[in-house]
Amino acid sequence: MEFAARIPFVEAQGFELLRFADGQAEVALTMRPDQTNSFSVLHGGVAMTLLDVAMAHAARSPVAGHERDPRGVVTVEMKTSFMRPAEGRLTARATLLHRSTTMAFCEGSVFDAEQRLCAHATGTFKYLRKLPTQGRRVKPLRHPEDAQP
Repeated sequence: MEFAARIPFVEAQGFELLRFADGQAEVALTMRPDQTNSFSVLHGGVAMTLLDVAMAHAARSPVAGHERDPRGVVTVEMKTSFMRPAEGRLTARATLLHRSTTMAFCEGSVFDAEQRLCAHATGTFKYLRKLPTQGRRVKPLRHPEDAQP
């Protein structure tokens, strides 16, 4: 199964989309040495990315009786708790809890190969049409000392 959108960072992590339907998503990862922290277990940032991707896919998943929403989502807020070190083959399972016209509220959990809970997260996502990125200019931040009186 392929991801809903091409995200080079997700591809580089080696994530695999296993489920994408009915407000549910499942994303797997076989941990690599370059994804570990100083304790030789999965780096928390990789675990959070796995949860973020799974929840975003749950938010965008097609729901029976409705056409697939063509919009993407961006993460507005995410809270993650880590229960145990994550190692080996990991699976994130995410669920869409509630959806409005502009927002989605999701939760997700990461399990190891023995189905032990390693991490849990809740997230809020905003539905958006794809943002134009080509030729987009970002205004530089002004330092307060540069302000004119």
